[in-house]
Amino acid sequence: MDRRRFTLLTASLPAAGLLAACAPQKQVFNAVDITGANYAQDFSLPDTSGQQRSIKDFKGKVTVVFFGYTQCPDACPTTMAELSEVKRQLGADGNRLQVVFVSVDPARDTPPVLKAYMENFDPSFVGLTTTPETLAKVAADYKVYYKKVDGKTDTSYTMDHSAGSYIYDPQGRIRLYTRYGTGPQPLLADIKQLLA
Repeated sequence: MDRRRFTLLTASLPAAGLLAACAPQKQVFNAVDITGANYAQDFSLPDTSGQQRSIKDFKGKVTVVFFGYTQCPDACPTTMAELSEVKRQLGADGNRLQVVFVSVDPARDTPPVLKAYMENFDPSFVGLTTTPETLAKVAADYKVYYKKVDGKTDTSYTMDHSAGSYIYDPQGRIRLYTRYGTGPQPLLADIKQLLA
């Protein structure tokens, strides 16, 4: 290699390093990164007051969508309590977090029941319930599994269901899927990144 080419090459290396340093870093999350997924894009479901809601209603906030039911003995109250704790730990940014709970038990989760359940965790949490037919379509779009498991009486049944949460960024884009049982701290870190 001649001296001139060597000088040009070595002179360009620091510039290349500066460009690399300026390139945006890929975000690394605790949850599963599903950015760009072609499912779980949106929904149109009534809230406990009958108003149709969708992801677009929560633009400007990180939105967490969870499918469950109010008589769930473990996964649902645990997840709601963790999300309530995340909101508390966000401090002033807590109002930029929106939790949405979609009931997979529309027969028992009437609007008054669902409203009271949400208020137990945080008054800002939104509960959605709909007809079994609409629920089946939305659940299929979100790849959510749910199934009624008969109990000793007609009303003592339980619901098997997926227990993860979908997380949208403030622009309303699907970004993350977080599995049940990861705890509030990893979730808090991910939400902080999306809010930054």
